[in-house]
Amino acid sequence: MHESLAPALHRFVAVARDGHLTRAAERIGVPQPTLSRAIARLEGELGVALFRRSGRGLALTAAGRTLLPRAEAALAELGAGVAELAGDADPVTGRVALGFLGTMGTSAVPGILREFREHHPRVRIELVQVPHAALLERVRDGRVDLALTSPVPDEPGLVATPLAEEELRLAVPSGHRLAGAGDADLAEVADDPFLLFARGYGLQGVVESWCAQAGFRPRRAFEGGETATLRGLVGAGLGVALLPAGPDVPGVVQVPVRSPHTVRTLGMVHAADPRPTAPVRDLQEFVVRHGPRWLADHG
Repeated sequence: MHESLAPALHRFVAVARDGHLTRAAERIGVPQPTLSRAIARLEGELGVALFRRSGRGLALTAAGRTLLPRAEAALAELGAGVAELAGDADPVTGRVALGFLGTMGTSAVPGILREFREHHPRVRIELVQVPHAALLERVRDGRVDLALTSPVPDEPGLVATPLAEEELRLAVPSGHRLAGAGDADLAEVADDPFLLFARGYGLQGVVESWCAQAGFRPRRAFEGGETATLRGLVGAGLGVALLPAGPDVPGVVQVPVRSPHTVRTLGMVHAADPRPTAPVRDLQEFVVRHGPRWLADHG
């Protein structure tokens, strides 16, 4: 019953509107015997009569009058859903949901999208900026078509493309003992309070891994989600942080790290969908070609 419900309701509504089997069959383009059998089958599956004879035509029974507005609403909703899907897949005016990390939102993602829109000005881009774990969850369940993130995952059901590498530096207050150093080992700040990214952010696990390589667990002074906030708190003297290299900020010195190698990989992730829509495919191919330049230069 359920697999044939939509066409059955379509034929029921056609007969209800025309009040005549032959006219309804001509209008929807099926043979009259086929339509007659379809109505009889629907009535049999529902266990009620939907029509009664009325002169030379058909009239709705009480059950038919109950079903008609619901059938019309269901078909209208189905039609709207199909139209929305077709609109999203349109190669010229379709929709792409692009997710990205906050650290990429200052210039990399705007630069990529500005260039993409020069070639595809009418494609609708829906932007989602959430932490790494939430990005991957939205890619898995289909709410995000493409995600620019780090670390690049390796798991079934997801396709990841490395695009660029980004150096993280040790951000220290200007009065810190390492502020004048040309570079430093991460182990040199093992006893300093750390300003860290919160759980769910990609950099949280990466930074903790680097600290483990250096032989210590960071002493948490604060956890947050914004690079600018962590950098500002470093400038206020509240601790040190491993942050993507960025513009100079008063009170903060960015010290290159000798050991371990504090470089992360930035990449694009999408579901292993064999049939992406044309707009998704266009943006995906564009990011593969042009994303490395923007991500490498602007993180």
